[in-house]
Amino acid sequence: MNIASFAPLAVVLPILGAALTFLLIRHSRAQRAVSIGLLSLTLLLECLLLAHVWDGGTVAVTIGGWLPPWGIVMVVDQFSSLMLVVSSAVSLAVLVYATGQGMADGDHDAPVSIFHPTYLILVAGVSNAFLSGDLFNLYVGFEILLTASYVLMTLGGTGPRIRAGVTYVVVSVVSSVLFLISIAMVYGATGTVTMADLALKLGELDTGTRTLLHVMLLVAFGIKAAVFPLSFWLPDSYPTAPAPVTAVFAGLLTKVGVYAMVRTETLLFPGDSLNTPLMIAALLTMVVGILGALAQSDIKRLLSFTLVSHIGYMVFGLAMSSVAGLSAAVFYVAHHITIQTSLFLVTGLVERRGGSSSVDRLGGLAKLSPLLALLFFIPGMNLAGIPPFSGFLGKVGLMQAGIELGTPLAYALVVGGVVTSLLTLLAVARVWNRAFWRRPSDAEHPDPVLLAVPEEDEASGRGGLLTAQRTRAATLMPRTMVGSTLGLVVLGVALTVFAGPLFGLSDRAADDMLDRTPYIHAVMGEDTVVPPVLPAAVTGNGGGQ
Repeated sequence: MNIASFAPLAVVLPILGAALTFLLIRHSRAQRAVSIGLLSLTLLLECLLLAHVWDGGTVAVTIGGWLPPWGIVMVVDQFSSLMLVVSSAVSLAVLVYATGQGMADGDHDAPVSIFHPTYLILVAGVSNAFLSGDLFNLYVGFEILLTASYVLMTLGGTGPRIRAGVTYVVVSVVSSVLFLISIAMVYGATGTVTMADLALKLGELDTGTRTLLHVMLLVAFGIKAAVFPLSFWLPDSYPTAPAPVTAVFAGLLTKVGVYAMVRTETLLFPGDSLNTPLMIAALLTMVVGILGALAQSDIKRLLSFTLVSHIGYMVFGLAMSSVAGLSAAVFYVAHHITIQTSLFLVTGLVERRGGSSSVDRLGGLAKLSPLLALLFFIPGMNLAGIPPFSGFLGKVGLMQAGIELGTPLAYALVVGGVVTSLLTLLAVARVWNRAFWRRPSDAEHPDPVLLAVPEEDEASGRGGLLTAQRTRAATLMPRTMVGSTLGLVVLGVALTVFAGPLFGLSDRAADDMLDRTPYIHAVMGEDTVVPPVLPAAVTGNGGGQ
């Protein structure tokens, strides 16, 4: 049997795991075993799906025996399968991290006991969104993951978390309502919501109607992806959640919005005239986001602003409508999911070890915990785009595509991308200098445990404080948390080592998405006549028009 026919299990397995872990809500050890085991099985399945479509091309799976455009269809291609693998790998690392944190803190009672079923529902929603072949099922995927995220964000019920959760809920509901209205208008205009069928029918609409539908979908996805000026909600929402929740939110949720933008722009609206506004939005997202990061003293808020900033790189690659630009964007999405999640997990360790995530209160962490310093340094340099890391390779790919495009706006984005990368390096270097490198005594109101024992005291045998430091380090940095973070950092390095094959996959994914024929034929049948793509979507000349 074709392995692609098992694609729905990428959604079913996490839902099954959620049901089982809910039944085991009073048995924390069994809960952890079931959630980690089923998520590992899901990751294995998705790796097989990726291997199947690596060279084999796009495959569609119909649900319930109803053929498209009437039935639900799930589509597995290079882009969706890559997103499935990266998202599940990151989700598994965060789940292990959260499990270690719960074991260390003794969190065995409600509401933390509902973490596992809610988390698996979130993973199911993400997978459903990546596999969806129609707009309504994509909407369902968004609602599944957003409903789970509401619960995860407010775990613990503290005042700041509730306030941040209210903002997050309001913004998410607004974007979901816009998306649902857009779906209703699309169905009213075309009589279908299956994306492959829409690719055939949207071109028959008049320009005004088509542009209206396009703008409404872009706004809905732009809010979810945190594209400027629709990104105001993110820096105030994410940092208040528990460290594992913040990490998975930062790594995945905005990227589902980016995925939806890529899928609809390439399949439904290829070569559209809105490429120019998208490029302007990408430039503003990069610059405004990184300027906000430079103004922060809290590491979590700083990383939240860099998250917004680097969404601009992905939108830049998409807006160029060229194989080179889209390929670099696909690579950069996979890179950023891994690196951004790694940094938020490391920040959780910093907060536990140093007692704060504010760089004003930290110091001397490099001497106190060299491993923690290394875990921050590697993904930090990767995020900043320092050679030879994957962040550098992805940005170089984007810059090359922009130069090939050759329009004034593309050159402006190339310059903006370079400036943003340098300012990201400055932001990361400031955190490193203040939290890791400087003496603890230079920090404002430092945690007493961070104050290092003078060498002469240690030599004279008065090592009581040093012993306390070591004891606290063992308590606050459990091996499970450190190990899962280390695994994710290694995965980020692996993206650099295997950048060649990954770029090859990204090239094929971009070529197929811009061509549209493999996707449409997989869903609608080989005999379907695919309308020609506008020249702008093939040559990339639409970006500057």
